[in-house]
Amino acid sequence: MITAELQEKRMRTEKVLSNVSMLPTMPEVMMEVTKLLDDPSASTAHLSRIIGKDQGLVTKILAIANSPLYGLTRRVSTIDYAIIILGHQEIRNMVIALSMMEAFKNKNDKIMNYKEFWLHSILTGIAARRLASDFNLEKPGEAFVIGLIHDLGVSVIHKYLHSSFLAIVDTASREGGSFIEAEMMHLGLTHEEIAKMLANKWNFPASLTDAISYHHHPTASNADKKLASVVHLADYLVNAVVKSNFFWDKPFVVDQGIFSLLNIPADLDQITAQYQQLLEDEMKNSWLG
Repeated sequence: MITAELQEKRMRTEKVLSNVSMLPTMPEVMMEVTKLLDDPSASTAHLSRIIGKDQGLVTKILAIANSPLYGLTRRVSTIDYAIIILGHQEIRNMVIALSMMEAFKNKNDKIMNYKEFWLHSILTGIAARRLASDFNLEKPGEAFVIGLIHDLGVSVIHKYLHSSFLAIVDTASREGGSFIEAEMMHLGLTHEEIAKMLANKWNFPASLTDAISYHHHPTASNADKKLASVVHLADYLVNAVVKSNFFWDKPFVVDQGIFSLLNIPADLDQITAQYQQLLEDEMKNSWLG
């Protein structure tokens, strides 16, 4: 139940975020790519030229295309070839996710390590895409996008609500509760809800926005419960397999409703063993570091 005190904190947090003039708008390359891909006559060459404006983006797209996730037998060395092999929709998903991550990147400090944050995010995206494909979801590329940006709200709290970020970390550390509980205590809303605000600002489809909003409680989703469940399970797998210093999900509480939603046995050890090799192989890629 939302108390009057929490409601007041929530309104205060929303006001701070709405007044932040530096809160990023949709990056130019992402906007151009999205617009271009809405045009059925868009050519690979034109799309390649637009993406090529951002060499950092090019490098990351090629690295993902050559990762074990896709298992391609021939190396992808150009954006043109990546577009041909992966298709427009898959490239669009990568551009959206990678652009958002870059837009909210911040400097490391003694508490938040963005190398660890990036590792957690990209591996969750990779795991979510593989799970979505294995469970025959209609658009596995969307699962990649949501997995990659699912914790974007944490980055926003760190960058724009830094005093609250420190208070949340202190509360969760001292009291041993979850970070989501500490977020509610200090902000009146969670990093899921903050990410939803950003997704709405950037006009994301409702299914993506909803899955981001409920990646910790997928059975409460109002739209695509299976998509949210896949991202939730991917988040769990990364936390279970990867020994990193990204602490925000700890302790990770699995929503037990995902097993019936995805029609899988409630055996987390078995599921972890099934996807462990994928994550370990991806971690060997130097670009993740």
